Amino acid sequence: MLSMADTQQADEAAEPAAAGKSGDRRAARLARQIRAFAASHGGSAEGQLAHIGRGRTRIALVGANGEWGNLVADSFDQAKDAAAQAGLTLHDDFDGDLAAKVRTGRYEWTRMAGLQLGGPANAGA
Repeated sequence: MLSMADTQQADEAAEPAAAGKSGDRRAARLARQIRAFAASHGGSAEGQLAHIGRGRTRIALVGANGEWGNLVADSFDQAKDAAAQAGLTLHDDFDGDLAAKVRTGRYEWTRMAGLQLGGPANAGA
């Protein structure tokens, strides 16, 4: 189950030319993961697709309860297909209304902004 900035990546050994049926299976698997994320985070989710390099696409997810997570698809088309299969509402950008729904917790404040805001030091970071 993905939550709070977890990222699950596709198999690095997968060949882009081998997409075909395995790509369809991967999209279906991503769709199941999106639906599971939504079910465990308030019953629904919204998302945004972003190219992240080497042909991969990040599916950023924000649950109805504000929890967030990421999945990584082998291609933009695969990510778009998975989102459609899951019934995911997609946003063009991760700002405005979508960003406002993200709930950050103690982890984010201490790891990303804690030092600047006088939070505890990140030992071992």
